[in-house]
Amino acid sequence: MSRSPLRLTAVAVTTAVLGALLTSQASAQLLPRVTRAGLDPALVAGRGAEVPFVEQEAENAVFTGEKIGPGRDAYTLPAEASGRTAVRLLPTQYVEFTLTQPANALTLRYSIPDAPDGGGITAPLDLSVNGKHQRTMTLTSQYAWLYGMYPFSNDPNVDPIPGWWKPEPDPVAKPFRPNHFYDEQRVLLDHTYKAGDRVRFAVPRSTPAAWTVLDVTDFEVTHKLPQPRHSLDVRLFGADPTGRHDAAPAIERAIAAAKRLGWSVFIPAGTFQVNRHIVVDQVTVRGAGNWWTIIKGKVLPLSQPAPDKSVHSAPGFYGRYAADGGSTGVHLSDFAIESDVRERIDTDQVNGVGGAIGGGSTIENLYLHHTKVGIWLDGPLDGLLIRNNVITDAVADGINLHLGVSNVRATNNFVRNSGDDGLAMWSEANPGGLVNHDNSYDHNTVQTPVLANDIAIYGGRDNAVTDNLVADPIREGSTLHAGSRFNATPFEGKLIFARNTTVRGGPRDLNWDIGLGSIWLYALQSTMSGRIEITDSSFLDSTYNAMMFVVDWPVKDDYGITNVAVRNIKADGTGTNVVNARVGGGASFENVDARNVGAPFVNNCGTFHFTGTPEFEFRDLGGNDGGWTGATWCEDRPTVVPPPPPSPWN
Repeated sequence: MSRSPLRLTAVAVTTAVLGALLTSQASAQLLPRVTRAGLDPALVAGRGAEVPFVEQEAENAVFTGEKIGPGRDAYTLPAEASGRTAVRLLPTQYVEFTLTQPANALTLRYSIPDAPDGGGITAPLDLSVNGKHQRTMTLTSQYAWLYGMYPFSNDPNVDPIPGWWKPEPDPVAKPFRPNHFYDEQRVLLDHTYKAGDRVRFAVPRSTPAAWTVLDVTDFEVTHKLPQPRHSLDVRLFGADPTGRHDAAPAIERAIAAAKRLGWSVFIPAGTFQVNRHIVVDQVTVRGAGNWWTIIKGKVLPLSQPAPDKSVHSAPGFYGRYAADGGSTGVHLSDFAIESDVRERIDTDQVNGVGGAIGGGSTIENLYLHHTKVGIWLDGPLDGLLIRNNVITDAVADGINLHLGVSNVRATNNFVRNSGDDGLAMWSEANPGGLVNHDNSYDHNTVQTPVLANDIAIYGGRDNAVTDNLVADPIREGSTLHAGSRFNATPFEGKLIFARNTTVRGGPRDLNWDIGLGSIWLYALQSTMSGRIEITDSSFLDSTYNAMMFVVDWPVKDDYGITNVAVRNIKADGTGTNVVNARVGGGASFENVDARNVGAPFVNNCGTFHFTGTPEFEFRDLGGNDGGWTGATWCEDRPTVVPPPPPSPWN
């Protein structure tokens, strides 16, 4: 009996679609639904922030779109995705997640195209749970898509800055250096769903977005916090919780009254419009939880520059500036700041939290979104705890401790998609001789900074970076960094990097055209002679090197890196070397284990004089397993051999 060719084609197509779907389902079942930094949580246990949400990658879910990545080339969508992989959807396609624990709230990280002339578009995305439509989300690219060279532009037709060196030949392709592709949106669900329930994001048939990329979704349970005793509700002073009217004057009246009474200030659930700084000193300001109390405002032009050189205002809670005496006894907690920063103007004080806040103050449980910097503090200041905050989609740093900051601990914070260093300590030189000292960054998670480093230390004395989880740097930086740069004070005392885990660090530096290390030390403006200890850490899936010591070529015979101790390290996967030295000086190495290494373990070019004795001394203290040999081999740019994915270390 004959069969219809048309029927055969239909059967073949149906089989192909079902096969693709079954493959997607099978892969989703084989891969861990819950990840941390795109990896099985067991591989990074004990490192980073303990957050209230669980992370699920779109590529590990059931989907009908196209997986993009993995890829690590700057200025591409896969490189900026969590885990370097995401899912691209066309109209009618979807991604469906299965809850692994109860959730009544989610955060979706996504990207949609820019408008042809910049400025962004909006596009719908349907959200359903267990097949029941919940809402149509409105995605936006108005806070994404930057172009060109520092300090970047919203114009896709921007040209390179004349006179600045660049590796790209003229004429450059347009758009020139697109970046900062992703944004995120929070959604409160109608009730708490249980493990096993299915959450689907589907692109409607009618959408202005040519494509929609979904990267990762965070699921959690959140509840409103009650008003504390002995607190003043800002609504009593006229604050509008609908967001229609300016609430800043009412909040300031509540703060003044609370200080007179010795009480605290409570901002209840709602959206409160604030378009400028709220200055705080000797006061506690609490919300009902950062999912519930939203401080939301616009970036507005000022009629004339402010004394701090700002030309715009934006919502933020600021201590008094150090020149005005600073602020002490400030406690900020349990609210969100949804700002409106879409471009980087470094003179603008449009940060979420700023000024000089010390004297036993605390900043905790905040959600800071669309700010220039989440928390930028200018010293001198002493004594502050920054903990349990979520900072995402900033156009510059996540947190920066600048100029004579001491005894500050930032712990258990989560930073994603910063436009510059995720966490930085910048001990900038100053006439008063102030230095950053005795500060610590511990148990933080930093992911996908689109420029610079996950964590960077610029000068200072006796600071520490410990127990962090850092992943997916893109360009002009890496996961962990210490550098004599940006007019920083010399490194003094001891700088400790201990018990950190880096994931997919060590990217290619486009300007030098070499690979960095997952941790890299850089002597640009002075010799780094203070004690630096790198201990008890794991470097996983490094694109190029696990560790790099480097000096800028014009000063290679002037500055070096000395007094470094490396011990108890596990390097699982390097595209090139375990250690790459391009500087004079030396370091000791003890109990460094490495596997899945793409080039000779040690690459020692020193200062490239090739006298027969490299200018960088490798002091082998024993226990360096996995292929360590002599430390005299040098290759300027070794071939990259991508390693296999990390696995448990037996």
